[in-house]
Amino acid sequence: MAHLLGRFSAPFIVRPTAVSASASASSNNQSSLSYGLDASFIKRAAELADKSAGFTAPHPNFGCVIAADGGAATVGEGYLYAEGTTAAEVQAVEAAGELCRGAVAYLNMEPGDSGSDTTAVSALIQAGISRVVIGIRHPLQHLRGSAIRALRSEGLQVDVLGEDLDSKIFEEALKSCLIVNAPLLYRAACQVPFSVLKYAMTLDGKIAASSGHASWISSKKSRSRVFELRGRSDAVIVGGNTVRKDNPRLTARHGGGHVPRRIVMSQSLNLPDEANIWDVAEVPTIVATQRGARRSFQKFLASKGVEVVEFDILDPRDVMEYLYDRGYLSVLWECGGTLAASAISSGVIHKVHAFVAPKIIGGKNAPTPVSDLGMVEMTQALELIDVCYEQIGPDMLVSGFLHPVPDLTPVIPSVEETSEIDPTISPYESSIIFFYKTWEQYGSFSNFSHHPIQMPDETRDIVTWSSVEHYYQAQKFTGVPDPVAQNCIEDIKNAKSPEEAARMGRRIQRQQPDLVRSDWESIKVDVMYKALKCKFTTYPHLESLLVATAGSVLVEGSPHDLFWGGGRDGEGLNYLGRLLMRLRSEFLDKKSSASYKNSVDHQAMNKPM
Repeated sequence: MAHLLGRFSAPFIVRPTAVSASASASSNNQSSLSYGLDASFIKRAAELADKSAGFTAPHPNFGCVIAADGGAATVGEGYLYAEGTTAAEVQAVEAAGELCRGAVAYLNMEPGDSGSDTTAVSALIQAGISRVVIGIRHPLQHLRGSAIRALRSEGLQVDVLGEDLDSKIFEEALKSCLIVNAPLLYRAACQVPFSVLKYAMTLDGKIAASSGHASWISSKKSRSRVFELRGRSDAVIVGGNTVRKDNPRLTARHGGGHVPRRIVMSQSLNLPDEANIWDVAEVPTIVATQRGARRSFQKFLASKGVEVVEFDILDPRDVMEYLYDRGYLSVLWECGGTLAASAISSGVIHKVHAFVAPKIIGGKNAPTPVSDLGMVEMTQALELIDVCYEQIGPDMLVSGFLHPVPDLTPVIPSVEETSEIDPTISPYESSIIFFYKTWEQYGSFSNFSHHPIQMPDETRDIVTWSSVEHYYQAQKFTGVPDPVAQNCIEDIKNAKSPEEAARMGRRIQRQQPDLVRSDWESIKVDVMYKALKCKFTTYPHLESLLVATAGSVLVEGSPHDLFWGGGRDGEGLNYLGRLLMRLRSEFLDKKSSASYKNSVDHQAMNKPM
C-alpha cells in the first residue's frame, strides 16, 4: 500500500528552514509576547479567510488583519468573498484608514494577484504599512514569491512563517494557514482536487441495514454539518448503488449561494429513469461512465439536461484528473463502501469525516463504509493523522487526514525566479496558452477576473459592471418588455461575485426562456467581444499581457463548455480564445501602425531641407 501514501507518508510537521543573519538579529530583538501577538493575528487572518467557504465555489482563501500600536489594537480586517471581488487587503486598508500608517498587516497567505494586477500589494504600500507578516507563500508557482518581492522592493519588512520567523510559537498559526487553503495546496502538490470521504455509520461499523435501508443513521445535527461540508465543495460524488437505493438529492440546503455539482460514477449506467438527482433545475448533475455504456440511456439523461462524460476506463483517479482540468479545488465523496475503497486505493482521498452514531444494527451482510482494500494484517491499516473528535448531538464526528496538508516549503522557485537564474528559460515558450480559473497564470483573461468595466445601456447611459461576466449575463435580458426581465438585470448587476452572476443568469435562462431576448444566440458573440475590448483597453497591463502572448494560440481551458471553451479533447469551439486572439491582432496592428507613423515622422523631421 506504499503507493497510497507516496510523498505524504510523514505526519504533519513544520519543517525548519535556514534563517538569514538579518532575520535572526530581528528575531532576537522580539520578545515572546511579540511572537505571541504575531501568531494570534495570523490565526485570526486564517479564521477570516475561512469565512468565504460556502458562499461561492471554493477558491484560494485570503484573510487580512491590520494591527496598530505595537499590536495593541486591530484596526482593520477583511477577507476575499470570492475570486473577482474586492481583495482582503483592500478591505482591511479601507477599514483602517489613516491608522494604517506604520501598522502591521497579517496575511494567512501571500497575495495572489494575477496578470500584473497588484491591487492587494498596492493597497498595503500606499496605505503606509511598515511590516507584513505572511503565513505561507502562494502555492502556485507563477505567483509564489512575486508579492513578497514587490513588497520588499518598496522597503516594507516582510516576515514569512517558517522562514523569517521560525519558532514553536508559530506551529499552530502555520497549521491554520495550511488547513484553510488545504484544497489549493493539495491541488498544487498532487495535481488532483482535494478529496474528502464522508460517511455515517453505526457503533458497530454499518452504513445501512442488511436490507440496504439507511435513513437515518446520524442525527439531524450531523446532517446539518454534512450540508455545510457540501457547501464548501465544488462537487459531491456518489456511486450508482447510492442513486438506486437512497435516491438522494445531494443539495447543500444551507441557504448560502454556492451549490456544488452532483456527480454520479456508474460503469454500466444501470440507473433508474426516475431519480431526484436528474432534476437539474437548481443543481447541475454530471454522470461519469465507461465509454459506450447504454447509449440510449445517455441520450435520455442528456434530454433532461444531465451532462454525461465518458471515460475509457472508469477509475477514480481518471475522474479526479478530469475534475482537476475543470478547475475544481475540493470534492466531497458520499459514496458506498465499494467506490470508497476504490478511491482510497487510487490514492485520491486526502481526508475522512466519519459520523459515528450510538446505534447498533448488526447483520453479517450489512454494508460497511469501506469495502476490501486487500489488507490482511493490522500493520497495513491506514492511520489518520491530525485527528479531531467532536460531539454533534448524540453522534461523534471523527475526522483526520490520510495524507498531511502539503507544506510547500522550502520554496520551489517560480518560473520568473528560474528565468532570472537561467535567462534561456521562458515562461512563454509554449505555443498554446490555456486560461480558465482567475487564480491561474493567465487568469486575468477570464470573464470572472476582477476588472470592472463601463458600458452604455439601452438609453446610452454609462453603467459600471463588476466584471465581464456580470455584463454578459445581464445582456441576455435587455430589451425584453417584461418587468421581471428588468429585475433580473438589476439582480445580476448586484451579484456579489462573477460566479453568482453566472449562476443567476444561466438559471433564469434555463427556467424562464421567455425572458431571454429573441436574438440572443445571434448576438452573444458580439456582446462578449465588446465587453472584452472594453476590459483590455481600460487596463493597460492587461493589454500588454495579451500582446505578450503573440505567436501563441489562446485556449479557454474549460473541458465542458464546448462553445466558449476548448473542450476536453480539443473538440470545443473555443470562441473566448478566438475573440481574445482577434483582439490581440487589433492591438498589434495598432502598435504596428503607430510605430510606422513614428518612423515616417522621424524621417520627415530629419530630412535635409
